[in-house]
Amino acid sequence: MTAALEIEGLVKRYGELTAVDGISLRVEAGDFFGFLGPNGAGKTTTISAVVGLVRKHAGTIRIFGYDNDREWRQARRLVGLAPQEYNFDRYLSIRDVLIFQAGYYGIPARAVRARADELLERFGLSSKAHLEYTRLSGGMKRRLTLARALVHEPRLLILDEPTSGVDVELRLELWDLLRELNARGMTIFLTTHYIEEAEALCRNIAIINGGRIVAMRPTRELLRERGMTSLAVTVDRPLRALPDVPALRGARFQPGDVRLHLDGLDASCIADALSALESAGFTIEEVDFKRTTLQDIFLELTRR
Repeated sequence: MTAALEIEGLVKRYGELTAVDGISLRVEAGDFFGFLGPNGAGKTTTISAVVGLVRKHAGTIRIFGYDNDREWRQARRLVGLAPQEYNFDRYLSIRDVLIFQAGYYGIPARAVRARADELLERFGLSSKAHLEYTRLSGGMKRRLTLARALVHEPRLLILDEPTSGVDVELRLELWDLLRELNARGMTIFLTTHYIEEAEALCRNIAIINGGRIVAMRPTRELLRERGMTSLAVTVDRPLRALPDVPALRGARFQPGDVRLHLDGLDASCIADALSALESAGFTIEEVDFKRTTLQDIFLELTRR
């Protein structure tokens, strides 16, 4: 099956700085793919190479099988970009922003106007259609950015920090919209600094650091492989010794204390540890869990 996005050996340098250092990745059609990394890791440079805003020094990029250099018209027609920064023409109404954007893709005028009105309605912007974008709130500008990216009905939607600077209510609203678009078959490529956003939305994740991919896995697999749970258990009487069972080896406690700690557990060991304590005659009074999150894994992989 043809991938929505396939990058092989991408290199981009700015003078002596290598911003992207030979990365390769594959995004399957219909995927919701997260592309994560700290500031300066190479995320925006990679996106810019995909959409043709920068010239790469090496490597190939294919969009639904089309080479982004030799078949650039076909390739870029299939991509919609919602950038992090607002770059609208301040002298156009927001309806005209959508109409002008569609014109770059050769969409007939009558169809363009209908498409613009449809998107304005969908994003709750119809009442603002004749305003300049400078008169919109931050949340409305985010919606307009997404609407513009979708005006030519792309098959691959690239989002660069789509919920940056919006309130929690709008962020959740945009999450629902993105899930809906993905459920309808649109491939979504997301960069975000909100790691919980990637954990909630993305089925697959690549983490880039210093211009190189340091991890690329299905999200659940990455959490399962690198994720652990810390457990703090309070029992009904002072601890002197523990049963010699695998689930409790490595437990930490102070003799005479009623609280013990277990680190680095996977989910299957938690029940075994609690059962072993109960079998030894302890009554469990309190249990505290701390599960490794995607943010913990991200920090571990990108900490310099």
